[in-house]
Amino acid sequence: MPARRGARSGRGWDPLPPRPARAYDEHPPGEPSAGDDPERGNVPTRRRRASPGGIPSGETERSASGGRRSGERDGGGEAARPAQSESDRAREICLRQLAVRPRTRAELAKVLVRKEISAEVIAEVLDRYDEVGIIDDAAFARAWVTSRHHGRGLARRALANELRQRGVDAEVASEALETVDDDEEAATARALVDRKLRTANGPPDAVFRRLVGMLARKGYSAGVAIRAVKEALAARDAEAAEFADQIDPDALASDADPTS
Repeated sequence: MPARRGARSGRGWDPLPPRPARAYDEHPPGEPSAGDDPERGNVPTRRRRASPGGIPSGETERSASGGRRSGERDGGGEAARPAQSESDRAREICLRQLAVRPRTRAELAKVLVRKEISAEVIAEVLDRYDEVGIIDDAAFARAWVTSRHHGRGLARRALANELRQRGVDAEVASEALETVDDDEEAATARALVDRKLRTANGPPDAVFRRLVGMLARKGYSAGVAIRAVKEALAARDAEAAEFADQIDPDALASDADPTS
């Protein structure tokens, strides 16, 4: 028999045919359908997503392309920094120089002149630094003599020349050089020769000339240099001792330095 209309199947009546979809099932109310935009065709309209922080992406692009951002001031942006005074600039230059190593008053003045600081400001700033002890030529000279004598083995003559080049007053320099006496200078000269003699090669006369020249470049007088090298050679070996025995330090010193 043909199936009767309305026959039961499974757990209930057969469902009704599906209802045709309404327009707002595919396009929620409030949004245009794809057909509303002739240029987009059937491409569904997308929602504009907000960038982080709740700012629409279009606003972000506008800001990145040069538009005014939130918090910017109209007509000029940040306020201009106040101009630096000449005194402030001079102090800044001095502090940068002193951060490298101690300087004398004359050295700082020379740098400030090169930076086109006026003479009045230079005197004002350096007088103040003298007053508070930031610069102290006497302390500088004492420290320089100690460091260069013990570190580089320089004699008083070379040290005096270096202090003069740095603008230290002659009387101030003389007081600092008194910390190195004759005995200490001779002992330092001998220590320099002993150190060099360990690696010196060649006949004794050539070694003698090289070592005396080395001490002369460090500011030692001819008499001090010749005696130091003679004593060091005499203690080296028999050949060097024989050569050293023929050396007359006083005569050689007189020939090399008539003022000694």
